Amino acid sequence: MKVGQRVSDAPGGRLAATRRLHVIIVDDSAVAREVMSSILSREFSVTTAADPIIAMDKIAHACPDVILLDLEMPRMHGLIFLRKVREETSIPVVVCSSLAGRGTDIALRALEEGAVDVVAKPALGVRGFRDDAEVLLVETVRGAGQARPQPGRTSTLRSFPVVTAPTAVPTAKGVLTEAIIALGASTGGTEALRAILERLPADAPGIVIVQHMPETFTAAFARRLDQCCRVGVKEAATGDEVVAGRVLVAAGNRHLIVHRQGRRYFAEVSSGPLVSRHRPSVDVLFRSVAMAAGANAVGAILTGMGDDGADGLLEMKRAGARTIAQDEATSVVFGMPKEAIARHAVDQIAPLGRIPYLLLASAGAPTAELR
Repeated sequence: MKVGQRVSDAPGGRLAATRRLHVIIVDDSAVAREVMSSILSREFSVTTAADPIIAMDKIAHACPDVILLDLEMPRMHGLIFLRKVREETSIPVVVCSSLAGRGTDIALRALEEGAVDVVAKPALGVRGFRDDAEVLLVETVRGAGQARPQPGRTSTLRSFPVVTAPTAVPTAKGVLTEAIIALGASTGGTEALRAILERLPADAPGIVIVQHMPETFTAAFARRLDQCCRVGVKEAATGDEVVAGRVLVAAGNRHLIVHRQGRRYFAEVSSGPLVSRHRPSVDVLFRSVAMAAGANAVGAILTGMGDDGADGLLEMKRAGARTIAQDEATSVVFGMPKEAIARHAVDQIAPLGRIPYLLLASAGAPTAELR
């Protein structure tokens, strides 16, 4: 096996089933290393490094399957280390970042530069996470272990033009006519969502999104999308109306539910237990859209680990919505789309670059044959 080659990428690939996933935690905080190591070592093989220089030496001798990376560190900043990892290896990187201020913005920049996911860093002095946070940490690392390198965004989207589609769905007299689009994503989803939303026109149908991310990250993520897209993007709040030209992103650690009042859709943000091991949950969003919008909805499930969203997408399809899954070739992790396909919840499987067109075409003419 080559230096920098994961066991899962080597000949025989998923013979990794004969051994546990190997994770290296790179963090200058001894407390953070201890907390995360104690949690992850229950399921994975764990190595720790106090800074990127030490980590590079350990990676060269025993290439891990996943790197869990702090960003603000001595001797080498985490972003510089991330770039080196991306240039020299195929090892997926999960950023472990502060929940506040500059740490959030830098973590989002790391996602743009190739990190596959982000998790919240435990507070100093904390000896353990809450049960929910432990589940989310393990799920994130497990998902990253299945991630694969992806081509650049330009090559992925080059051949697919921006298109315009009407927001009104032709329906019988007296029936709600406003279209709504629901998207769900996890590992690799931040860049997939950006690739989709950047290509939509300013008058695109109202869109609601669940992207698995920690709280506070979703608000910063929405702001960054708002700056680069023609549609307006914001973190969802209870009472927000879902209207053409607006995108609502579920708040971290809160479920997003869509309700209908007359001919209008409104968002509700709520707490509650994890659903499909997540909060926000794609299943929760999709089920609410199925009930509120029925055949006036379009649903798409994107890259991500696990099965969150598969059952909800099936409910959308049974309610008459058009449903789409991102294909394996363009997914960082083909877990969520694969599960939805296996449950017969998907009308059409498509590469990432074609999904913006399909969303708009489906919203404008949900019974039309798409090619």
